[in-house]
Amino acid sequence: MSTVKANNELLKAIEVLQSKTWVDLTHTFGPDSPHFSAFEDAEFKTLFTHDDGFFAQRFNFPGQYGTHIDAPIHFVRDRRYLEELDLKELVLPLEVIDKSKEAEEDNDFVLSVDDILTFEATYGKIEAGSFVALRTDWSNRWPDKEAFENKDEEGNSHSPGWGIDALKFLFEERKIKAVGHETFDTDAAIDVRKNGSLIGEYFVLDQDTYQVELLTNLDKLPAKGAVIFNISPKPEKATGFPVRSFAILP
Repeated sequence: MSTVKANNELLKAIEVLQSKTWVDLTHTFGPDSPHFSAFEDAEFKTLFTHDDGFFAQRFNFPGQYGTHIDAPIHFVRDRRYLEELDLKELVLPLEVIDKSKEAEEDNDFVLSVDDILTFEATYGKIEAGSFVALRTDWSNRWPDKEAFENKDEEGNSHSPGWGIDALKFLFEERKIKAVGHETFDTDAAIDVRKNGSLIGEYFVLDQDTYQVELLTNLDKLPAKGAVIFNISPKPEKATGFPVRSFAILP
């Protein structure tokens, strides 16, 4: 294939993509944004202003802050760091399982295999190599920390998540590539208390793949047909980092 022809195909592909609707799946985050309870608030500091000749800032935050990507090594020893993820892994067909009504009615909602089969009965089998996102509309609580943590009088959080059986079904039976969700954790808060750990999150990352947490705008996506891009900086030996996730609609 000639270089000219290849370039023309790429230019045509860009034209097609630019004609589509693009949806930002990423929260804007700052020092007061919701975050995992074990982390301190982010710190943003101005180093120089325009009066100094240029405007520059310093940002201090954990890798898992705001909408972020978790590399396999975040939970699993001897797995890949963020820099080792291949670029083509970060751009995937996107499928969105909508359980927003269920999560609103029961903040402890846990996605099951039956929920996946119900989804497939309507939209068809989940394709191998897909990125599957769990829509709960939890992102509508952003940037309210209290609403996001959703603690009861005893201090226990209540938030929806993936069931371990559902995750095993998706990765082992449907051969998906990665998952994403709108909450801090892969696991529902009730499962974290029951199991004493994040077994769902460990399972996902133990597949030597990544996940994206604190997604938003999943309500603007179709169940099938979109493509997700998960683009982040490339710090050395990072377990995760804030990500700019977005989708292009069909």
